[in-house]
Amino acid sequence: MATMASLFLKTPGPSQSLPKTHKTHFVLPQNLPLSWRSKYRAGPPAAAAAVRIRCGLIDPDGGKLVELIVEEPQRDLKRRQALSLPQIKLSKIDIQWVHVLSEGWASPLKGFMRESEFLQTLHFNSLRLGDGSVVNMSVPIVLAIDDSNKNNIGDSSSVALVDDKDNPIAILNDIEIYKHNKEERTARTWGTTAPGLPYAEQAITHAGNWLIGGDLEVIEPIKYHDGLDRFRLSPAELRDEFTRRNADAVFAFQLRNPVHNGHALLMTDTRRRLLEMGYKNPVLLLHPLGGYTKADDVLLEWRMKQHEMVLEDGVLDPETTVVSIFPSPMHYAGPTEVQWHAKARINAGANFYIVGRDPAGMGHPLEKRDLYDADHGKKVLSMAPGLERLNILPFKVAAYDKTQNGMAFFDPSRPQDFLFISGTKMRALAKNKENPPDGFMCPGGWKVLVDYYDSLTPSENGRVPEPVPV
Repeated sequence: MATMASLFLKTPGPSQSLPKTHKTHFVLPQNLPLSWRSKYRAGPPAAAAAVRIRCGLIDPDGGKLVELIVEEPQRDLKRRQALSLPQIKLSKIDIQWVHVLSEGWASPLKGFMRESEFLQTLHFNSLRLGDGSVVNMSVPIVLAIDDSNKNNIGDSSSVALVDDKDNPIAILNDIEIYKHNKEERTARTWGTTAPGLPYAEQAITHAGNWLIGGDLEVIEPIKYHDGLDRFRLSPAELRDEFTRRNADAVFAFQLRNPVHNGHALLMTDTRRRLLEMGYKNPVLLLHPLGGYTKADDVLLEWRMKQHEMVLEDGVLDPETTVVSIFPSPMHYAGPTEVQWHAKARINAGANFYIVGRDPAGMGHPLEKRDLYDADHGKKVLSMAPGLERLNILPFKVAAYDKTQNGMAFFDPSRPQDFLFISGTKMRALAKNKENPPDGFMCPGGWKVLVDYYDSLTPSENGRVPEPVPV
């Protein structure tokens, strides 16, 4: 059987503001996306039907995709230069952020944030460029250092960033060091300082008291050598693939969980709706998150195996689907973080973004309740500064229809016919090697999920060990 790697071809790579009109990208009138989102269930509005659809991909934020990887002929020189500089050792999460920055997911950022960018992100969820234009940026992309690092840097204007084996990863130039106000950062990112926030515990609470920003030179492309690098397409590579497929619209769907048939229904229905609007070849970007996730999420390797089975079983059409890994770490910061997820997909060429219930949400770390209002994510996306060019597609509610023995959009006129299978329930069934109702998930995909939980061998005390975060 064909693997997912055969579904696409890999190709070998202060910012200008965006013009208000785009010659290569069809953008719905600014007052249309809100009405379209609320009215489209009954069919496309006349305004949309009357607009001529034009081919082309949406421009990156800032007008140009930022790529920070050193050209091949210069890499040995940069490695030697790195050896002469003060060094900062990167954590796994730090390296994931270097990856994100190096490929332009955070365009127009050119490196770890300096203080002015950090403050704009915390207080405005956006960055104002030199010409006065605004791009969205809702989560800080920063590098923490401790007092020892700061003293070691001294008066140097550049530092080398190295991995845990002291191999040079990047050089950070024209550096700026400023105070790491951890409580403010946590409060403004999550809306709480309650202990137990997974990302905060991993990357903030025990981090250094200083942040260092500057311009990045990444010595070579970030690779993980885990068998999944072929799926980690950069924004430039994705844009090349969408162009090769003659896509006139790209709609992105992010997951950090296995794909069930309700997800597939949402994705296939979105394509149908875009075709009805007049697009000729809308392409789906199925884009699972591949950076840090909390320990009870299914590991990336297994999620990718499950996605592969979904495609091989024909639940999604390989001809109109591109599967790739989004390298960002996960914050679980709800409406704040979902803006980052949407903004990054603009840089990859997506002009439509599917948003679900409680995107990037999690339970409160201390209380038995959700940390965020389940509807606030999609509401925030429709109003967020710098995301005006992106068309937001809220989920329709899908559930298991007992009369059809399959996933269907919920019909409130006959609620007794529907069964809602939560992620918790799905995981419990898989752990107990029980089958879900026929039509909930393709058999091959379900087997992968069962095998995953079976692989978590109970320890001697009977507890299942937590997976190690990616």
